[in-house]
Amino acid sequence: MKPSPQILEVWGELACFTRPELKVERFSYPVMTPSAARAVYEAVYWKPQFRWQVTKIELLEEPRYIALRRNEVKGKAPSPRTIGQWMAGKADPQPLWADGEEEQSGRTQRQTMALRDVRYRLHAEIRPWPGHEDKLPAYEAQFRRRAARGQCIYQPYLGCREFPAYFRLVENDDAQPPPKSLDLDLGLMLYDVFDLSRPGADHDEPVVSVFRGRVSGGVMQVPDYHDDAVLKGVWEGQRC
Repeated sequence: MKPSPQILEVWGELACFTRPELKVERFSYPVMTPSAARAVYEAVYWKPQFRWQVTKIELLEEPRYIALRRNEVKGKAPSPRTIGQWMAGKADPQPLWADGEEEQSGRTQRQTMALRDVRYRLHAEIRPWPGHEDKLPAYEAQFRRRAARGQCIYQPYLGCREFPAYFRLVENDDAQPPPKSLDLDLGLMLYDVFDLSRPGADHDEPVVSVFRGRVSGGVMQVPDYHDDAVLKGVWEGQRC
């Protein structure tokens, strides 16, 4: 059974799809990443019986940058295993202090090169895991009902949770504006930060994958995660 494309129009005032090679100062790609698009779909509808595969991202507005200064906490969240122990009551939670005497605590100002007034048309498909293929029509119907009503599990966002995303379902008979006439070679672009080849992989340690991002006529085609165009190697010491 072949999945049908599910199309969302997504927009927002601010967005930041951070380039992973720039660790401290955030600098956004000019185009939404596949992982950020996947997160929007999962915010609307997700079940552990399937995964979302983004297939295409269309630019409905040309990328425009804006420089921001933001206060960020210096400390980092612990590993998922540690957080799981906190949730199970096996260890005492340790807060991240915005103000403190230790060197790793406290806040600091950092530069962000974000995007403003973005608008995209996203295309994605539901890919059921083995044993759940017969439920694909039901999954697609439920997604379309939720998206048409504006329902979501949590507020979708554009790269950072403080940049909310607004969305609407695009029907086949809708009058759709054409994408911007824009050609870009984005070089190696972040594809995802989890292993999308098996269920439950988002509970593992991050697994980074990249691909050669190209925008042609305002459209970026996204290869399948299993395609050879998606590089799953080593990214700055990370297992990919």
